[in-house]
Amino acid sequence: MTRLLLTLSLASLCCGEVTKPNIILIIADDLGWNDVGFHGSNQIPTPNIDALAWSGLVLQNYYVPPICTPSRSALMTGKYPIHTGMQHFVILGDEPRGLPLTEKLLPQYLKELGYSTHLVGKWHLGSYKKEYLPLNRGFDTHLGFWTSAIDFYDHTSFYFDTWGYDFRRGFQVAHDLFGVYATDVYTDEAIKLIRGHNSSGRLFLVVAHSAVHSGNPYEFLRAPDDLIANFSHLPDRQRQKYAAMVTKLDESVGKVIEALQQRGMLENSIVLFTTDNGGAAAGFDNNAGSNYPLKGVKNTLWEGGVRGAAILWSPLLAKKPRVATQRLHIADWLPTFLHAAGGNISNLENIDGVNQWMALSEDLVSERKSIVHNIDDIFGSASITVEQWKLHKGTNYNGVWDDWYGPSGREGSYDVDLVLTGYAGRAINKLGLIPPVDKIFSLREASIIKCNSSIVPIACNPLLAPCLFNIEEDPCEIQNLADVEPSILTQMLDELERVNRTAVAPNNKAKDPRGDPKYWGRVYTNFGDYALPHTSADCT
Repeated sequence: MTRLLLTLSLASLCCGEVTKPNIILIIADDLGWNDVGFHGSNQIPTPNIDALAWSGLVLQNYYVPPICTPSRSALMTGKYPIHTGMQHFVILGDEPRGLPLTEKLLPQYLKELGYSTHLVGKWHLGSYKKEYLPLNRGFDTHLGFWTSAIDFYDHTSFYFDTWGYDFRRGFQVAHDLFGVYATDVYTDEAIKLIRGHNSSGRLFLVVAHSAVHSGNPYEFLRAPDDLIANFSHLPDRQRQKYAAMVTKLDESVGKVIEALQQRGMLENSIVLFTTDNGGAAAGFDNNAGSNYPLKGVKNTLWEGGVRGAAILWSPLLAKKPRVATQRLHIADWLPTFLHAAGGNISNLENIDGVNQWMALSEDLVSERKSIVHNIDDIFGSASITVEQWKLHKGTNYNGVWDDWYGPSGREGSYDVDLVLTGYAGRAINKLGLIPPVDKIFSLREASIIKCNSSIVPIACNPLLAPCLFNIEEDPCEIQNLADVEPSILTQMLDELERVNRTAVAPNNKAKDPRGDPKYWGRVYTNFGDYALPHTSADCT
C-alpha cells in the first residue's frame, strides 16, 4: 500500500496536479560544511542526517548568505538580502527594525493554500514590535526565541552588552522551559505538532535549531556531559562540546523523521535539512565548526561562509538518491515549495528565487546561472558567481578570517550501521528507500570536495584588488585568476556593478535604549510597542 501511495503521489506531482505534500524545514544554525558525515567527516557521526542524504539528494552546489538574519530573510521572501535591506549583519535584540512588513513570507503563501504553519526555534527576523513577530508573519504557532542566540539551558541571550531571557510560547514568556536543553525542547514540540496534526490538511513545519550556534560567555558551547564524554578523544575541548551539540541535533532530525513515519505522513512529505550559513570555525564567534577543505568561515564570502551543507529529501523526487550538482540558492525554496504545493508561482513578482523542483526531481539543468552571495557596502565586501566564475571584491574583518580551517575529520572509518539502525534510517527503510551499502559509499565519495592538487596556487588579497576564481575547477579558492583572465574579471566587475544598482539601502538602525531587557524584567520583548518605564515581563 505504501509503494502504491508513493507512486500515485509522484505521478500527480510530476503531472502538475495539486498534491499538497507536507513541507518540513529543519534549519541548523552555523553548521559547517565538514560537520556532517555525508561530506566525508568521520569525526562526528550524523547517522540520521546521513540517512536523509543517502535516500534523497545531497545538494552539492547550494549557497546561502554568510550570516543568519540575511539568510533567513532570503528563505522567507525568495529575495536576495540586498533587495530587502537585510544585507548588513544581523538584527540585534534592542534594534528597532525587522524584515520589512511589505514582504510576503513563505508561511503566508502556504496558509493561502490551506497549510497549517508552525515555527519551532529561532526567528531572528525582527521582534521590536508585535507586527514583526512570527504569529503576525504567517505562522499559526511559535515556540522558541526571537533574537540571535541563547544559552541552551537557561535560555538567556547575552549579546552586545544586553542580557535577558528569550524564550516564548507564542507571545508569552515560556518560563516553564527554563533549564530544559533547547534542542530537546524543539524536538519535543515538533513531535507534538506532528502527532497532533489534522491529517485532512497539510503541514508546514519549520524546526529552526539553536545548534550549533555559540551561546553566552560563561560557557559558549553546551551539551549533556555524557555526550561530551563520548568525544574525549578529540584534542580540543571546544570541539568535544561542539560534537556533542551536533549529536543532539542529529538525534532531533531522526526523531522528527520517525514521528512523520509513525503518523503516515512521511510518504507525502518534502524535507529540507539546511544550514543557515557556513560554519564558525577555529574560534570564530567562540565556536568550533569545520568547513574543511573550503576557505573562510561564517560571515565571510569565501566558500566556507556561503556554501551550505544541505539535503532535500522526499519520496516525490523522481531521480534519487544522488549527489545533486544543480546550482541553488536558499532564495529558491520559496518558489520551489510553492510549486510543489500546487501554488501559482507565475503570480510571484520581483523575487530572486528560481523554481528548482523539476530540475532537482528529474535531474535537469538548473535555470540558475548566477548567485549574488552578498553586497555589503558598509563592510566593503561583495561576491557574485556567474556560471563557473566567482568574484571577490573586498572582504570582512580586514582579511583576518580569509584562510582555510579544519579539522579535516578524516581519521577513522565511516560506520554505515549507525545510519541503518538510527531513527531516520529505520523510518525511511520502512518506505523501502534506503539504498544498498555499496551505493551509500559511492554517494559519499561523490559528495566529498577535494581541492584540485593540479592547479598552481596564486595568492588573493581582495583588500588590495578584486580576485577571480573558477569555482568549478577550484572550489577551494586557491588560484586567483584575476591577472590571468582580465576580460572575465572586467565582465564580472561590470555585472557586480549592475547588480548593485538594484540594491536597496541596508535598513540597520541604531540600538534603542528601550530594547534593553533590564527595563522589562530581564526579558527581551517587543519594546517598540511600549514607552518606558514598564514592569511587565510578558509584554505583548
